[in-house]
Amino acid sequence: MADTNRQWLLKERPTGMVGPEHFERVESPMPSPDPGAGEVLIKTLMLGFDPAMRGWINDERSYLPPVGLGEPMRASGVGQVVVSNNPALPAGTLVQGLLNWQEYSIAGADSLVPPRPLPQGIPPNMALSVFGTTSLTAYFGLLDVGQPKQGDTVLVSGAAGATGSVVAQIAKLKGCRVIGIAGGSEKCQWLTDACGVDGVIDYKHDDVSARLAELCPDDVNVFFDNVGGETLEAGIDHMADFGRIVLCGAISQYNNRERAPGPGNLMLLVARRIRMQGFIVLDYLDRADEAYGDIANWVMDGKIAWREDIQEGFDNIPATLQRLFRGENQGKQLLKLADPE
Repeated sequence: MADTNRQWLLKERPTGMVGPEHFERVESPMPSPDPGAGEVLIKTLMLGFDPAMRGWINDERSYLPPVGLGEPMRASGVGQVVVSNNPALPAGTLVQGLLNWQEYSIAGADSLVPPRPLPQGIPPNMALSVFGTTSLTAYFGLLDVGQPKQGDTVLVSGAAGATGSVVAQIAKLKGCRVIGIAGGSEKCQWLTDACGVDGVIDYKHDDVSARLAELCPDDVNVFFDNVGGETLEAGIDHMADFGRIVLCGAISQYNNRERAPGPGNLMLLVARRIRMQGFIVLDYLDRADEAYGDIANWVMDGKIAWREDIQEGFDNIPATLQRLFRGENQGKQLLKLADPE
């Protein structure tokens, strides 16, 4: 075991694009080698990166308290139990939870997301990608909030991302026609070839609203939005009567220096009786096994495609977060720190 615990702390809250300059790398004393009752000492093996992390460092009310200045940056991760005071998690167990940007951490039942063991045979990368919270988000956001029906047209923004791509494929499995919005010809081609979507819109080169009119002449029944801003406004314009809009994220706005104005066409929600609802996957964690059962079967049957972008090295952690907001990642953004022992 190391003598010190390397950490990346939040140094200042960014206004605009988040970058490495907003974090400070430190070497702190190791956590106690004698965890409290029900607690475990965990060595971090792999970290996951999600757009929601940008919101966690804003000093404002949200579904989780903001990361404090001088605290380790919050992140999902997979680690290995080094010392255990929890019979359910003996030393050597691979676990998943909020491990943060640090090599070692103490976790227990009172953690924001308590550590849980990885299913047998699932490696750390898959636990954070296709079997991670992004797939849970896709599953419950689409099926519980969006409530698609066979034959519906489902629109997905951020469709080549870790969440959006699973949304698109679950919608196809439920008998829907799926249109995906993504940035760049390579991502759009992957959506067509690997995910089987029925139509794609490259927001970097296409007029999104004009393409929606071409691809959705009968309008959209379910819109799963990960982007917000102008994309959300364009989607609202093309919603069918009694359509459902699932608000999952707004990555186009997370790094704005000033709050962007909302869509200017919200009265269409009244005229067309559209339901628009936000949701947080943490509200569904008690039903995770329900989702994992379906997702595991689809993955084993080759019905779900996914991609992973794995960076390496402790010093690369802040730059890896920035990759999400520059659109550089191909699929779920991960970073490897160590192999299991």
